Amino acid sequence: MASRIPLPSGPASGEPRPNQKVGPTMTSAVKHLILVGACYMDTILTVPFFPEEDSKLRATGLQVRRGGNCPNTLEVFQQLLSSPPYLEGGRSESPVRPVPYLVSPLPDREALATKKILDSFGKQSDDSKGGGSHDARKSRSVINFDHCLYRDGHQEPASSYIIRNAATQSRTIVNYNDLAEMTTDEFVGIANTFAEQPDGSGQESWWHFEGRIPTTTLQCIRYLRQVLPRSRISVEVEKPNREGLDRLAAEADVVFYSRTWAENRGYAGPEACLTGQATSPGPSLMLCTWGEHGASGLFRSGEGEWEYMQYRAKLSEGSISVVDTIGAGDTFIAGMLFGLVCHAHDWSQQERLAFATELATRKVQIDGFVGLLAG
Repeated sequence: MASRIPLPSGPASGEPRPNQKVGPTMTSAVKHLILVGACYMDTILTVPFFPEEDSKLRATGLQVRRGGNCPNTLEVFQQLLSSPPYLEGGRSESPVRPVPYLVSPLPDREALATKKILDSFGKQSDDSKGGGSHDARKSRSVINFDHCLYRDGHQEPASSYIIRNAATQSRTIVNYNDLAEMTTDEFVGIANTFAEQPDGSGQESWWHFEGRIPTTTLQCIRYLRQVLPRSRISVEVEKPNREGLDRLAAEADVVFYSRTWAENRGYAGPEACLTGQATSPGPSLMLCTWGEHGASGLFRSGEGEWEYMQYRAKLSEGSISVVDTIGAGDTFIAGMLFGLVCHAHDWSQQERLAFATELATRKVQIDGFVGLLAG
């Protein structure tokens, strides 16, 4: 494994290079990054092969860890924020360091499961205090959980039981969730806290949605357009059978498509998917991951024309040893959000895509997320 993910290089002025396509960007630095999605406790059983129905099979490994698309993305994003080589690894003298937030239904505030979930991100602390050694700062969580939705009386978290086939690397997932989903009214209250900030910093926010409960998410996005018109919005289009995701994509600025969704729609590759989904006005940037073939993107140039880009990881020479693919897509999203938010004006779209793809490639070579940037 390479000691460090390749970083963009070039002039230190922070100015885009000639012909560099940077957008979508905001006129001012993003101060808040809010991720909205479910949080799970994952029980992962590794088996030598997938069991037949009504049979018994001994697992070769057992792991219990916190999961969920947005929590996974935040765990990786937090590591990037705590790593100076990546945060400062651009051409800007003043890298952007937004406050990340999680908005997710959780068990009762006093439940042991809630404590376990929050502790999984690191020690809770006020990041604004700073201080301490670099290692100490890395062990602290900089994620804000004030807007999580604690469900009174509930002791158990949403849970996923994952059977990981060591022979094929396939994952079979069974979910259980007894927690009430976020309502539109709950989200409106959260959005208003940002819209009503006296210094106006709530307008400089980026909102990312898992794409869960599309009818609710669509109302949330439209409300953001009313009260926080300068904010940016990204969404995930992942589950093939989840109706209404197309409408979310049409309302967002950035869209992340999964290979599973694309193939279910009959697309043979990422380029076909992205060009097939290109709409006007629609998003200004669309991305699609394609496993071992890397990732692709389609974005609007300064002239309003669509430009296609593709990147396949160069992190490892020869074949890559796949250890754990759970959360690879979430890691890719973390890398892209990091590029879009923290390096909005000094990384090009191609550089962001390369960074996110290399990051996701590194992730599949380790178990979980701990030490993702080590080396």
